[in-house]
Amino acid sequence: MTILLVRHAHAGARSAWDQRDSERPLSDKGRHQADALAAHVAGTRLDRVLSSAAVRCQQTVAPLAHQRDLDVEVHPAITEGATAGAATTLIRQLAADGARAALSSHGDVIPAVLRALADDGVAVDTSHGVPKGTYYELDVTDGAVTGARFVDPRP
Repeated sequence: MTILLVRHAHAGARSAWDQRDSERPLSDKGRHQADALAAHVAGTRLDRVLSSAAVRCQQTVAPLAHQRDLDVEVHPAITEGATAGAATTLIRQLAADGARAALSSHGDVIPAVLRALADDGVAVDTSHGVPKGTYYELDVTDGAVTGARFVDPRP
């Protein structure tokens, strides 16, 4: 079983956006990245699609949710500024429940989750960082996360 931990796609510079940052949408480049993500995981079974409240995160996983006729569920544990503890608790619960899920989050949350998983003995390759529009495929065995692989589906 797999859980996908997705970094939101390109949304342009914060400094160029004069409204609430949570409302910053994907750029054209980001929309192409979101479509590439959906195409790349087209054969992956998903039961749930969760996202940060940020528009850019929701838009990143909207195409793959649409492919599967699923709603994008907003969850505070993966919103920018969330603690690693909250996010890893959510991921561990999804793993224990056997949920095949995609989670769209931010550049502060995802590295913190990966560090927490590594601290718990999970094999995590963080040498690639977490560029926008990429994801980590979390392997789940017997209800627990057992590995994390970096995947770059960007065009």
